[in-house]
Amino acid sequence: MANLREIKKRINSVSTTQQITRTMEMVATAKIARALQREASSEAYTAAITDVMLTVAQDAGTDTSNPLLQEPESYERALVIAISSDRGLAGGFNVQVERAAEQRINHFYRHGAKEVELITCGRKATDYFHKYPHKVMGIVGESDDPTVENARIVANYVIEAYAHGHIGRADIVYFHAKNRVEQVLRLERILPLDSTVLRTARGPRANENEAPKGLTSPFEFVPSAEHVLDKLIPSYVFTVVHQALIDSAAAEQGARRKSMHSATENASAIIADLSRTYNRVRQASITTELNEIVGGAAALEEN
Repeated sequence: MANLREIKKRINSVSTTQQITRTMEMVATAKIARALQREASSEAYTAAITDVMLTVAQDAGTDTSNPLLQEPESYERALVIAISSDRGLAGGFNVQVERAAEQRINHFYRHGAKEVELITCGRKATDYFHKYPHKVMGIVGESDDPTVENARIVANYVIEAYAHGHIGRADIVYFHAKNRVEQVLRLERILPLDSTVLRTARGPRANENEAPKGLTSPFEFVPSAEHVLDKLIPSYVFTVVHQALIDSAAAEQGARRKSMHSATENASAIIADLSRTYNRVRQASITTELNEIVGGAAALEEN
């Protein structure tokens, strides 16, 4: 009977865990709907400002003196921005971002960089890289509801560091929420802007299914297209960083919903398996007791 009690205790434990995972799945499902709506609203602005900037960049030409558009032949310092979540229970969401950031850092070192700075957004990545020697900042506590202020802090640092020559390249690693169930790991180059990107619509955020198309501008710029471009590029960098934070927040909820759904199904399978084991052990115990009763009765009749 002790064995039966142990099995029953385990069934109750797994059932309690299943209730928790099912609740977390429902919460994540509710949150992802709002997060995807926010991401879609922000994406429209991101696409618009990107189109405007690239249109102006085409009119300005490639001779603009803006340092944010000057790609150095070589650079000794680079920057990687890694966006993760503050909480776990999201499958491989955080691990994949951390590994991708590490791979990018190693890539820069292999290609001549002597120092690679790191900005982490999300407690998981911040804790993972807590001993990294060149970590500039770690932003935690708002991964599921990113703020404009945090995006501006990151964007301002990137712009200032690149404009003053402290870094020669800036990349960002994050998860894009393609829909409710699918998340795609993205690695985007923020600065410098590629000259080929400047000639195509939407730039690095272009739809993979859309063929690049040239941009034409019917406008005249006063005092010049270069002056307008100088004002637009910082806004573009800020928008890309903010959009990545919002995108990652939606992807986090999608990954957590998928992870908790799998955990709930696994708990159901474990409970079913334990229930079958419980019934077999219980049946064997009843059979043993019946055999003992029959054997005792037969012994009494013989006496």
